[in-house]
Amino acid sequence: MGRRKQYCRQSCRQRAYENRNAHKAAGLPSDVTVLTTREMSDWSDRVFAARCAAEDVATAIREGASRDDLIGLADTLVELMKEAERLR
Repeated sequence: MGRRKQYCRQSCRQRAYENRNAHKAAGLPSDVTVLTTREMSDWSDRVFAARCAAEDVATAIREGASRDDLIGLADTLVELMKEAERLR
């Protein structure tokens, strides 16, 4: 009954409130995500590692790598992409 819950926990609700107020104080739009230099650098490193893994897959295909080798490279690529998509 009633309205659906918007936040999973009170702490998530509090973080959202703090985030909204910080954006207002800084004069930023609400859809902007602010990252520290360290967070941006870490994310950039994870994306670079994923791109290198994708290049490894492409090279292996061109060189006629075995199916098992390709599966291993693809699994590595998937794991690196999962890491890359996370913003810490």
